[in-house]
Amino acid sequence: MPTIMVEGPPLDLERKRRLVKGLTEVAVEVYGIEHITVLIRENPPENVGISGQLLVDRRKAGQAAASKGE
Repeated sequence: MPTIMVEGPPLDLERKRRLVKGLTEVAVEVYGIEHITVLIRENPPENVGISGQLLVDRRKAGQAAASKGE
């Protein structure tokens, strides 16, 4: 049985439903079988680093700059 693993930011329950449904539909079409497993791993911004900086800190810096009109 094929397994699709997705890693990304946290999603609300309705978005997870849409994601699982859409990925499953495509995989069923491609593989021609009905049993597809989708695993979602959520990574909060305090657990993700980009270019040596936590994503949560990058977002804060971006918001601060936006509020200053930069």
